[in-house]
Amino acid sequence: MSLPFKTALVTGGAGFIGHHLTHALVARGVKTRVIDDLSRGLAARLKDIASQIEFIEGSILDEAKLSRAVAGVDVIFHQGAWASVPQSVEMPIEYHEIDATGTLKVLEAARKAGVRKVVYAASSSAYGEQPELPKREDQLPSPISPYAVAKYVGELYLSVYAQLHGMETISLRYFNVFGPHQDPKSLYGAAIPAIVSRIVKGISPTLYGDGEQTRDFCYIDNVVDANLRAASTAGLKGQVINVACAQRTSVNDIVRLANAYLGTNVKPTYAPPRVGDVRDSFADISRAKALIGYEPKIFFEEGLGRWIEWYKTSEYMKG
Repeated sequence: MSLPFKTALVTGGAGFIGHHLTHALVARGVKTRVIDDLSRGLAARLKDIASQIEFIEGSILDEAKLSRAVAGVDVIFHQGAWASVPQSVEMPIEYHEIDATGTLKVLEAARKAGVRKVVYAASSSAYGEQPELPKREDQLPSPISPYAVAKYVGELYLSVYAQLHGMETISLRYFNVFGPHQDPKSLYGAAIPAIVSRIVKGISPTLYGDGEQTRDFCYIDNVVDANLRAASTAGLKGQVINVACAQRTSVNDIVRLANAYLGTNVKPTYAPPRVGDVRDSFADISRAKALIGYEPKIFFEEGLGRWIEWYKTSEYMKG
């Protein structure tokens, strides 16, 4: 894909999604800057391209460092956030500050610097427990955790900045992103690394609830593609789009498919449901197709196999 911009900033660029996006930008010849305070990200993820990017170690809440980070860039990919639903229940103020106030600070710094486009990592958690499936962007948001509230507030700010200041903005509601370099022990607690890493090692994974809750898992390459397409789309006005695969997979299915891939028969252990977790998550992606030309290329089973093969030779396998 040929990109119509020359310079970019990735907030949270040492994080799981952020570092994949940073690598993709560098590979396409985009002059790329990263800001990350390394509280959740890992500098090692950028080691192989360290000489090809400008790295600013600092928080998006640090206005001086943020001002330096946004200067002279064409596009901001705002990936920086804290992303643990259970932890947000225990630390709601901190999550609001990082995820909601942090997004506002990014937008205001962008406005002052004359940045014309911001692509935001929003979250499908905004839908909450609405029973209607699939989830469509015109449904009324109903977040059920502080994390979900804070991420939804970010969407509202992107829409406001588009209307007030003519800034081109778009919010990508990610659905359960997974892929290589996702830490099985991270606070994000994503289902694929948390469950499948244990199956690979022959250890019973813990499933919360009955395991029949469903997710629309989206492989990282699809998410990177959606970001690049969004940044390349002209005339954005604060729209919100789902980024997913339009497939439903239960948590029990993860165990079954991982065992089938590995030729094992590891049984899960069931625990009480976690507060703040939604029951079902399944996306309608027709708006993303229409607006930015997004089409998922890698679906769940292929992505699961790729993740397992990566994990087998990763440093996490040794731990």
